[in-house]
Amino acid sequence: MTVRVSVVAALAALVLLVVIFELIRSRRLHERYAILWLVTGGIILVLAVWRDALNVLADAVGIAYPPSALFVLASLFILVVLLHYSTVISKLADQNRILAQRLALLEARLRGTDRSESEDH
Repeated sequence: MTVRVSVVAALAALVLLVVIFELIRSRRLHERYAILWLVTGGIILVLAVWRDALNVLADAVGIAYPPSALFVLASLFILVVLLHYSTVISKLADQNRILAQRLALLEARLRGTDRSESEDH
């Protein structure tokens, strides 16, 4: 792996870490999601700086060009994040449906109460 690729990857990892910390600071990223991103940024930074580790990883997986291992790791990470968000969205959709049903029942009960009160007067 060339030094230029290492420097670019390290700078990209540092920028990612700075962005993550800023999102946490401004409360636009919850801590439970931030940990995942911080670990990812840290791993990318370590692999970019410690080139021997990336070479060992690439050899273990069978990748001839070590910087490609970074892209493979990034792709796997994206797949894991997408799967996680799919489960979160599914759970939120179920909660939304249940909440809408409860609201409809409360509105029906309230309309029934209003009718009975107007009949009493």
